[in-house]
Parts: sequence; C-alpha cells; structure tokens
Amino acid sequence: MAPTKSLQEGLYREILGRIQETDLSVPVKRDDYFYYTRTEEGKAYSIQCRKHGSLEAPEEVLLDANALAEGEKYFRLGNFAVSPDHRLLAYSTDLEGDETYTIYVKNLAAGELLPDRIANTYYTLEWANDNRTFFYTVLDETKRPYRAFRHELGAASDTLVYQEDDGRFSLGLVKTRSRRFLFIELSSPLTSEVRYLEAANPGGEFRVMLPRRQDVEYDATHHGEYFYIRTNDAAKNFRLIRTKVGDPSSENWHEVIPARAEVTIEGVDSFEDHLAIYERERGLERICIRDGSGAFSHYIDFPEPVYTVGATGNAEYKTNLLRFNYTSLVTPMSVFDYNVRTRERELKKQYEVRGGYDSSQYQSERIFAKASDGVEVPISLVYRRGLERNGASPLLLYGYGAYGHSIDPRFSSDRLSLLDRGVAFAIAHIRGGAEMGEEWHDNGKLLQKKNTFTDFIACAEHLISAHYTSSNHLAIMGGSAGGLLMGAVLNLHPELFHAAIAKVPFVDTLNTMLDPTLPLTISEYEEWGNPEEKQYYDCIRSYSPYDNVASRKYPTMLVTAGLNDPRVSYWEPAKWVAKLRAQKKDSNVLLLKTDMGSGHFGPSGRYEGIREVAFDYAFLLMAMNLA
Repeated sequence: MAPTKSLQEGLYREILGRIQETDLSVPVKRDDYFYYTRTEEGKAYSIQCRKHGSLEAPEEVLLDANALAEGEKYFRLGNFAVSPDHRLLAYSTDLEGDETYTIYVKNLAAGELLPDRIANTYYTLEWANDNRTFFYTVLDETKRPYRAFRHELGAASDTLVYQEDDGRFSLGLVKTRSRRFLFIELSSPLTSEVRYLEAANPGGEFRVMLPRRQDVEYDATHHGEYFYIRTNDAAKNFRLIRTKVGDPSSENWHEVIPARAEVTIEGVDSFEDHLAIYERERGLERICIRDGSGAFSHYIDFPEPVYTVGATGNAEYKTNLLRFNYTSLVTPMSVFDYNVRTRERELKKQYEVRGGYDSSQYQSERIFAKASDGVEVPISLVYRRGLERNGASPLLLYGYGAYGHSIDPRFSSDRLSLLDRGVAFAIAHIRGGAEMGEEWHDNGKLLQKKNTFTDFIACAEHLISAHYTSSNHLAIMGGSAGGLLMGAVLNLHPELFHAAIAKVPFVDTLNTMLDPTLPLTISEYEEWGNPEEKQYYDCIRSYSPYDNVASRKYPTMLVTAGLNDPRVSYWEPAKWVAKLRAQKKDSNVLLLKTDMGSGHFGPSGRYEGIREVAFDYAFLLMAMNLA
C-alpha cells in the first residue's frame, strides 16, 4: 500500500474535514439533570458531562475518556450508569479490544474512585433504587455473559443472583423506564425468558415472567400495573400483549396488537401516558403512537420515501415527548423531539457536514432484484447526480444478511469521498437479515443459508443488467458474518466482482462451529446449525469459505483481522488468506491487514477509526483504477 500513502493522507484529511471535531450531543434530561457527551478538536475520545437545573448551569465533567485512555493502545467505554440519586457513577472499560470490561465506581461530588473494582464483566449494568446496590453480568470461558451478580458498595464479595447453564443463552440486564423493575433478559437466537424484580427490593428474588418455551421469543416493558409483552407466540412477526404485573401468566393476557403478516413489531417503549411501537413494513421503519391503554392514536409521518428512524435518549417516564434519530442515504443524522399530543416535532440537532454538503447533489433510490427463486430483494442505492447508466460507473455493493439484523440506509459523511469520485454505493437487503420480516431471517439461516449468498449475487447481477455498473467496475464489502458472505460469493462467482473488502470475516465457519470451546459457537447453533448433526455439517461444508477455496481466479482483495477479536478469531482470516494465496490462479493483489492491538470493531479512537476508513477507501480506489 506504500504507493497509496499520499492518497490515504488526502482521504483522511478530507473525511476529517467534514466532521465538526468540537461538538456536543443533544442533552438528555433525567430528573433535574441534563446529560450529554462532547468532543474536542484533537482529542480521540468523548467527554461525558452534565448540567444541573438548566442548560445554562455550569458544566460538570463526569468522565473524560481521553484521560482514561492515556498511554493505552486501546480504550473503549462500556457501561455508563449514574445512580438514581445522581451521586455515583458506575462505568466500565476495555483496554484490549476483547470486550472484557472492568467496572469502577466514582463519587461524582468528590471526583474520586471508590475502592470497588470488578473484572471480567460485560455490557449491561443496572442500579437498584437504594443507590448503593447494582447488578452486573460476568463472562464464562467462551466470553458468554452467563451470570448476574448483585454488588453492594464496599462489600468484599458479591451475591450470585442467577446463572444460565444452557450455553445457547446469553444474559443481559435492563431497568424499566418507570424505574420500578429490574429485568434479567435471557435469550438464544430462537428462545427467550425474562425474570423481574422490584428495583426497590434489591435483596429479593427475581421471578420468572413467562417460562421459556423453545422457539418462543418475548420481551417486556412496564406501564402502571401492567406489563406490555412483545411476543412471537402464535405470531411470526410478533404481537403485543398486556398482562398484570401481579400475575403475568397467559390466563391474564389481553391482546393489544394482533399478529400481522406484513408488519413486524420490532420494539415497544412505554411512557406514563403513551406507548411508542416500532414497526417495520416492507423494509420501512415506522413509529406508531398509542395511548397508555394501548388504543391506537396515530403514526408519525416522515418526509422521504426511504429513511431510517430510531428512538434515542428517552430517559424520562413522565413526558409527552418522544426523541428519535432520523437519517437517510442523503440526509445527515437528525435528532427530533416529537410531542405525541400536539404532533409537533422540534429539530434539536442535525449533525453538521462541514465543507458545504448539498443533499440536492445526490440521488437515492430503492430498487428490487429478482432472486433465483423469484423473491424480490430490495437494494438501497445512492450516487452523485449525473451518474450515467452506461455500465461504466464504479459501484460498491455492501451486504450482511445474518442474525435477523437489518442494514438500514443511513447517511455517512465518510462515504462522500467515494460518491464525489463517481463511485455509487448500494446495500443489498438480503435474506438472513429481517428487513422484510421474520421470515426474511428464517429463509436466510440454517439449511436455508445459501439464499443469503444467491440473493447477493442476484443483486449484483441486477445492478449490472440495469447498467448501474459492470463486473469490471463492481466492488463488494462486508464484515463479520458479512465477511462470510464475501467469502461465499467469491467462491460461487468470482468473475462477477472486480474487488472485495472482507472485514474481520467469519470464513472458517465449519471448523469454528465444530469447536464448542470457542466464543459464540454453542450460542449460534440456532443461526448456522450444529455441524455435529449431519444435515447441518453438509450444509455448512457446502458454503464455508475456507473449505471451498478452489484453484480459480479471484478478484483483488483486502482482508482484515483483529488480534484480540473475541467474535471472529484472528486465525480465521489468516488461514483463509493463506489458502487463497496457495490456490488462486491470478496475480491480483490479496492483502491481509491484522490490527495487533484491537478486536472486532477495529481501533478505538475516532482519529484511528478515520485512518482505517481512509486505508480501505484507498485500497478500493487503487483496485478500481481511480487513484
């Protein structure tokens, strides 16, 4: 990559130049405090702050991640939980990139750390209402969060409150917005269970809300004397149930929203006088407002035909406001406060794109490709206006397609460095994700996994046949499970693509799934299948990228890895690259770039993150002869 050094530096300066380096998040009100995050020019990490009483009050710095990260090769802030009385802060840090966190407790008035230290913890932490007790999760040897402990400040030992022995299930903690209940959420890819405890009684026993049943998923939110339960019990795309706090069993269920074939309920937020229901229909997100009893009120309108929306920063229970983020492929991230009574919205902030960004200079659209079995697969597309559909335009096609995770169209100021050089960008919303409902996920996992790969190939072929690009100008990109996608489609149709970037790719799929001592293996049997069973062995063996490398020509490729990655072990991309180099019949560049000081998510500081994007883009532009 030495010949691209100046290009990398130019891209870095270009991307950095679009960012407001000294910036402020929209403050979140919680009781009498306003909490926010800010950044300062030249500093790689964020600063957590608050103000008391009003936004004109003096600033109190709670945590400066720049100071904590000083001298460390890697730093990531995990939990950040202020006690109910706002006097204490429990936070956690990861200094390796292996997603193993150590918890600390800070006295905010004194600005000093308490002696409490807890190692080997994970992402969720919740305070009880007594301001001296919190609950946290601990990892087993496969990096699975499997235990929940109760910690009292100053105690020499902590109390185990729950241990999950089924290796398919992970454990997380949630506190309801009403602040009345603490939940232990237990979930496998197909099954879930919730246990609940009054937050005012931290020494009590967690009770099972609904006993787990194989293939039944549910989650819950609290409202008054009821739990609202979102469940797929007799509802493929989920329905909404209301039940009594005192006895949530199915005998007390009242159906609020029935199952619908075309609409998926993806989440529910409960407030004192209203509910916000997050739905998806034909790939498009929407927000439904209902009153506290669950009766329908209205849907929130959005201005663009294709967009992404999601709730954020809703800390208060007693409010008529719903805060959400809104973005699209051409609209920068915007934060709105929406009054559910008056239906008025206030733009609190649109994140600035420095350098004079003009959205009218860019075009986005949604098109559909026909898969090999006739299913229509959505493609989100963005490009600079003036693109000629003559097959000569470079295009980067991105895909993921796993775990029911939807890849929604979002704005990226980084991406302008490609669009302004004439590179179009597309997202293939392939099966394995859940953009088109739960069946979309089901039809791209287990024995149906190959649909993910053939969908992606169909999207590539459609973009070529519609003259957006051609094989000589088409690059592809995916990471993690999307890296598996890259490996699979490169084995199936390497001639379709000119270049590929596989980020931390899950490419030694068969060997990994055969080793239950590795992180995630057992918990992902329900996504990929257990290869100890012959039908799943044969299926995984038929597409596992490492096992299907052949003596053929492959396009120019960049493959990345992280030495401390707990999700995709560094040896997977390494051995895949070695096998490709040994067998491929071309002279195209094949690079392996291993970050020796981080994990699955790459470098931790924002400036190093931008340098990584610049490296990837420089590789892409070089491969496509645009450098």
